[in-house]
Formats: sequence, C-alpha cells, structure tokens
Amino acid sequence: MPRTAFFVSDRTGITAEMLGHSLLTQFDDVNFRRITLPYIDNRDKAEETATLIRQQAAADQCRPIVFSTMVDATLRKIIHVEEALTLDFFQIFIDPLERELGRESSHIQGKSHGISNFEEYKARIDAVNFTISHDDGVMPRDLNEADIILIGVSRSAKTPTCLYLALQYGIKAANYPLTPEDFGAHTLPRLLLPYRTKLFGLTIDPERLSQIREERKPGSKYAQFDNCQFEVNEAEALMRHVGVPYLSSTTRSIEELATSIMHRAGLVRRTF
Repeated sequence: MPRTAFFVSDRTGITAEMLGHSLLTQFDDVNFRRITLPYIDNRDKAEETATLIRQQAAADQCRPIVFSTMVDATLRKIIHVEEALTLDFFQIFIDPLERELGRESSHIQGKSHGISNFEEYKARIDAVNFTISHDDGVMPRDLNEADIILIGVSRSAKTPTCLYLALQYGIKAANYPLTPEDFGAHTLPRLLLPYRTKLFGLTIDPERLSQIREERKPGSKYAQFDNCQFEVNEAEALMRHVGVPYLSSTTRSIEELATSIMHRAGLVRRTF
C-alpha cells in the first residue's frame, strides 16, 4: 500500500513540496501518494486539514507524513496530530536561526514566493518574456541582451531548459536549433557568429531522440534513428570544432541541466 504524504502550507505550498519531495526521493522502494494543501491560512482550514489527515490515517491504516511550512504557530499546532508524522520546516529551521541571530523572525506569510522585491520579480518576468520570444531560432535584433544561447538538434531539451533558467534564475536564455543545413560548412550559422561567447550546447542519445521525435511526428524521416544519429553526430562535431561546451540531456533533468549550465557558463542568478 502506498504511504500518503501531505504538503501543507499557508501560501502556495511550493517550498513544502520541494523540500518534502527531496526527502522522499531517498526512499526508492516506497510508493508515496502526494497531496498538496495550499493556503491553509486560518483556523477553520487548519481544522479541516487536521480532520483530513486523521481520516487518511484511518483509511491507510498507517501514519501519513506531513510536510509543513506554516508560519503561524497556532495553525501549526492544529495540523500537528498524533495520527501523523509531521515535519515542520519552520519549526526545524526558524527556531535555531532565531536563537543564533538573537532576534525573532518576521513570521510573515508568503515571503519566499511573494513579491517582496519588485526588481527581482520584474527581472524574472522580463527573462521569461525574453525566452519565449527568442525560442526555436527566433532571432530579433535584441539578441545581444541574451545571457546565454542554447544550441542543439531539435528536441534536445533546449526550450524547457531555457524556460527553467528564466523562471528560476532570471536568466535571459535564447535557443537555436541546429539542422542538417547547418552542418555542411562546419562552422556556426551566420546568425550565431556575433554571439560565440554566449553559446552553450545540448546533445542527446540518438535512440532517445528518435523515441521523442516519433511521439511528435510518427513514421517521419525526422524521427528515424539513422537521421537522428546523423544529426547528433554532426551537431556534436560542429560544437567541438568551434569550441562550444555542451551537455547531454539524455539522463539529466531540466533542473540538473540548468544548474550545470549556470555553473559552467559562470552565470549569476538575478532572482531567488
């Protein structure tokens, strides 16, 4: 039977989900049923949550695991029921920080994912808009504003990686798909030449690429393994020839790709 994991928060629940999920991934042999309960910000909602947790414990015949990021101490106590294992991230981390710093925290709800710094928030929105308008080879005149330009064959995870860089780090990321027309000259496409220092490549295993393309365009030459192998080999050879660093997206998550690119390209995040 799966174990139930609750992610409870007085705001979006993003922090509880991220921290809780990181812990749960360490238990590969346990099947977790995940339930997120955001905006539990008053007594009535907290009591309803406590009732739901008790009911789930009775149905599962075992204790649910509750990951909580509730700021209000009174509401935290309400959802902390005996029928569940509750891991309260604020209690675990804020209390020691208050003792160390010699002062109380603000105890304001939603500070981590609210608009507490308008300039940082604007940087994130500007980066997302830039990334969307510079997707898949769209090259307006303001490409010089890009912090990084990802290149690689079609369906090698360029677009989702760019969006993650924009949303999580405030990075203006553009991308350009390398096609068979780009391989004959053994040099960068003309549009990319002025931005050589901003380029970073993504590659992928040809077999995996063929599977992804087959889902998009079944039975097409675009998805055939031989064609995928040719494109990947040529793209990697081109990137090596012109000295563009690259990573394989075959077994890396979007989060891992973005973090590695940030580190290897020396980029500085603009938002938290």
